Amino acid sequence: MTMISTDLAGLYPEHLTRLQQHYSEAAILAGCAGVLIASGTLQPCFLDDHHYPFAVNPHFKAWLPLTDVPDSFLLIRNGQKPRLLFSQPEDYWHMTPAAPQGFWVEHWEIQSIQSLQDAQRLVLDPQNLLFIGEQVDLAREWGISAINTPAALSALHYERAYKTTYEIACLRQANQIAVKGHSVAETGFRAGQSEFEIAHAYLGAIQHREQQAPYGAIVAQNEHCAVLHYQFYAQQRLASADLNSLLIDAGASFYGYAADITRTYAARPGIFEDLVTSLDQHHLGIIDDIQVGMNYADLHEKMHRRIGQILLDSGCVRMSVDEMLEVNLTFSFLPHGLGHFLGLQTHDVGGFQQSRQGEEKSAPEKYPALRLTRDIQNQQVFTIEPGLYFIPMLLEKLKQGPYQSKINWSMIEELLPYGGIRIEDNIVILDNLPVNLTRLAMAEYRGA
Repeated sequence: MTMISTDLAGLYPEHLTRLQQHYSEAAILAGCAGVLIASGTLQPCFLDDHHYPFAVNPHFKAWLPLTDVPDSFLLIRNGQKPRLLFSQPEDYWHMTPAAPQGFWVEHWEIQSIQSLQDAQRLVLDPQNLLFIGEQVDLAREWGISAINTPAALSALHYERAYKTTYEIACLRQANQIAVKGHSVAETGFRAGQSEFEIAHAYLGAIQHREQQAPYGAIVAQNEHCAVLHYQFYAQQRLASADLNSLLIDAGASFYGYAADITRTYAARPGIFEDLVTSLDQHHLGIIDDIQVGMNYADLHEKMHRRIGQILLDSGCVRMSVDEMLEVNLTFSFLPHGLGHFLGLQTHDVGGFQQSRQGEEKSAPEKYPALRLTRDIQNQQVFTIEPGLYFIPMLLEKLKQGPYQSKINWSMIEELLPYGGIRIEDNIVILDNLPVNLTRLAMAEYRGA
């Protein structure tokens, strides 16, 4: 098995060098000599004195592991040590951020600022800087004209697909954190906890505030498992006899990098548990099918063939797999994409890009929800997340369509109270082979 280093201090310099190269090239594309990256700022709620949770600019946290630092800036100039303008406002209402510490600080020139005016005084020659961030009006006030230049962003987003060894180590640790939460979630489900209780137990296990997680966890029981992005947490516990299934899609963050893991559990043995086992086997099988140079859309198509095989073998559908694929029947049971890039963002950028120039390849017409159409290459990290759902809206269309006689409706009725299944792992391609970060983390956790 390919070994993944955990020596973040040793891996960081190479990561920094690569970023300096890519951002210097981006500056040139924008006709500039350097880059100014804003962390972002707190956004006020409408007609209120509270703010929305802060979300850091991914271009900022690509450089250093700071994620809760509004009104800070990175100044990148070719041939110079990168500079962090770190916001430390004097404020008796809030805790002033402590000075940065850690393995990475020695690689930076760090200057404390108390206001945006302080930052502006330190940003010399702004007309020759490329600005990357959401504070467009601020950049204009400072005399910057190259703001989020599309050609520069396209080049940067294309390269984001290829993770450095430092980034892979961070993604591995994010998985190690997330599996702790998934273990607690399964235990809570077996004990009869509600969606709300499981969601909060998960956050406690990974030691995240909700806003620190890379996305809002999906914690769904029974029919809720059929809602792909179910967004609520039922507080009421279900009676043991009424509790059928749990689907939990929940991640974790480490130094700004995301884990994105999904598991589905059956409350008792039976047809649904058999389907979970079958999908898990095909999930591992599709990972084994991965080859460098293969287009991800082709892998998605292969997964639909596997879904057809599950439907045939289980008796849900009475058609050959080829017939199902020809009429796109499997889409009714798997309407989302097989996966997406993963990194600084849960749905990391560049999934459709085919070049640094920004040329894109759209999702296939028959699979419009697919988020990734790149060729699979070394150093990429993406999810593999097949599902098998019993979604009333889609099933009703099948019932009204020309193939309704091919569906085993009595079995479908039996499965509707379970909602559906999704199983999701995080995969990195190393030395032309897929390495399953999620299963690796789970094996380590069980062996701890």
